[in-house]
Amino acid sequence: KGVFGKMRIGINGLGRIGKHIFHLAKEDPDVEIVAINELHLDTTNWLYMLKYDTIYGKREVSLDNIRTSHCEHIDEVEWDCDIVVDCTGVHENVIRAKHISPKVVFTHCTDDIDFTMVLGVNEEQYRGERVISASICDATAIAPITKLIDDTYHITSGYVTTLHPWLSYQNIMDGSPASWGKPGETFYHYPLGRSAVNNMIPKPTSAMDEVYRVLKIPNIGSMSYRTPLQIVGSADITYYVNDKVTKDNLLKLLLEYEKNQTYKIIKNSSEPLVSTDYIGEEYSCINDLRWLNVIGDNLIKLVLWYDNEYGYSCNVMRQLKLL
Repeated sequence: KGVFGKMRIGINGLGRIGKHIFHLAKEDPDVEIVAINELHLDTTNWLYMLKYDTIYGKREVSLDNIRTSHCEHIDEVEWDCDIVVDCTGVHENVIRAKHISPKVVFTHCTDDIDFTMVLGVNEEQYRGERVISASICDATAIAPITKLIDDTYHITSGYVTTLHPWLSYQNIMDGSPASWGKPGETFYHYPLGRSAVNNMIPKPTSAMDEVYRVLKIPNIGSMSYRTPLQIVGSADITYYVNDKVTKDNLLKLLLEYEKNQTYKIIKNSSEPLVSTDYIGEEYSCINDLRWLNVIGDNLIKLVLWYDNEYGYSCNVMRQLKLL
């Protein structure tokens, strides 16, 4: 450990999630940032991007006592820390992470990982693996409440539709769909190349694939809409369950979980809110009780909200401390 027992972390990539990890670590007295690696060569622009944010506002920042580098790959950096948080989304770094000594937490999912963790689902199964995925914002929001329902009522089938804000690799105007995880490649899904600010774009989603990675419930389908919003995601969930359920019993279950949970995972709300009201929400998901329903005695309906940047990053920081 570092000075006074602080957890010493390195950040690989100062994109949207990397910036949040930076600010959360700076605000945490138990965490010390010792290194940042970012391909962009202008460190003055790093400070500018960290200081000003269109969504989250202005913050005072400094890179004092932090080693900076501009290496293309994660194994080319001299990290000298306890844990590296890879926020690049680049798959090649997962392969190369096997060759460095610190533990590495990736803020995306991949098959080439030692362990995928979702708090509220499988953190107790962690056995010291070194290359770890913190999953994705959708699975972080959906999996815990899905596990709670399955443990209690046993899900037999279902369908999930996510509504996800645009991401930085999308186009302002129509063009080719570019890949983030594999730079230089194009997506097969051509509609993702259409203007992100003018369209709702239906697309396949890995959300339930990543839920299944940590929670083996079959027969749940999914799709997604990429929405013309800059922040806050939502999930429209329908589950059929084997055991009889009532709305009152389901509501009691969810409220009890919120009251007794170890981490800030599920928050229940009945306020008449819209997407922007959830900006800066640190819980993994907010269960919108206005739309909670039970049809018959075995069909459950849920609507979840989640800040796909800040809320997800708060969850990553909780995982780092657990590790």
